[in-house]
Amino acid sequence: MVKRKLVLEDGTTFIGNAIGSERDTFGEVVFNTGMTGYQEILSDPSYCDQIVTFTYPLVGNYGINREDFETINPSVNGLIVKEACEYPSNFRAEESLDTFLKAKDIPGISGIDTRKLTKRIREYGTMKGKFTSVEASQEESVEELQATSLPTNQVERVSTIKPYVVPGRGERIVLVDFGMKHGILREFTSRNCHVTVVPYHATAEEILQLKPDGIMLSNGPGDPKDVPEAIEMIQGVLGKIPFFGICLGHQLFALACGANTIKMKFGHRGSNHPVKDKASGQVYMTSQNHGYAVEEWSIDDSLSITQYALNDNSIEGLSHKQVPAFTVQYHPESAPGPQDSNVLFDEFLEMIKQHSRRERGTCLNVQM
Repeated sequence: MVKRKLVLEDGTTFIGNAIGSERDTFGEVVFNTGMTGYQEILSDPSYCDQIVTFTYPLVGNYGINREDFETINPSVNGLIVKEACEYPSNFRAEESLDTFLKAKDIPGISGIDTRKLTKRIREYGTMKGKFTSVEASQEESVEELQATSLPTNQVERVSTIKPYVVPGRGERIVLVDFGMKHGILREFTSRNCHVTVVPYHATAEEILQLKPDGIMLSNGPGDPKDVPEAIEMIQGVLGKIPFFGICLGHQLFALACGANTIKMKFGHRGSNHPVKDKASGQVYMTSQNHGYAVEEWSIDDSLSITQYALNDNSIEGLSHKQVPAFTVQYHPESAPGPQDSNVLFDEFLEMIKQHSRRERGTCLNVQM
């Protein structure tokens, strides 16, 4: 097997076996604690420019199938595993993990101590890393990593270029694509919604011209402060149309309402994160993938904190006190992960109906 080297910006080095694409790669090294769902994770646009470490030791054992993709063209920069299964065994499998990685030009490394790597990230935080040949100079690799900045245009690169429609007979939803997972579309289409997907830079005027019943702010990669167009759009529409935001959409909504976001030490990435609802006291197991969070001290009187993470008390849910809008930091569409919070899509549609009834009542009163 061809050997490959992983170098971190602090000089830590791992040597393992090359899998997938032959090219060298560079990105932010993160870890995911999910035991399953590697296909959905590798095709999640929120991992744009990141090299994902799987803490579960065996990856690829059930192969790759045609149903579980979250986007057509993955934007993850690399994969790190303890062991990559060469011969998958599952009735849905159509190709191996390595075959998929080669086809999508995604390099990977196997056979390294992923526990040691994960512990280093937990102790020192996410850091830049790169795959190189074993013969490449260690000093030059570290110098290059320390001198190179991570890109800030991830949302622009993964968002749709132009609007498109997924027709239905139900509520009309505008889905703002910041790096949308296909699972979000599946949830709306299963409820017979008429969905118009628009680019990340769609303006408030363009969205209002579509006359939607509700607006969904999708997940996506990177720092929410790198998407000022979206913040301006939210401010221009807020109060006119019901809002539901997830992940990056949650952070952008908070920024639009005057709150602040910060980069987390190593983020939340996995399918087993417990979240507690403040009103009901119910605990949900959630699927998460984010490296930024809303700062609690920055939230003003216009917003209410509805949910928080039990592991670190970070904010996991917000609602607006004056207008119909709520957000969550996690992924209620799952894919992969538990479906505990799938009901949030139904709550959003119920919010839309209540808003519509109030609007009709206001019009009737004005006419009388």
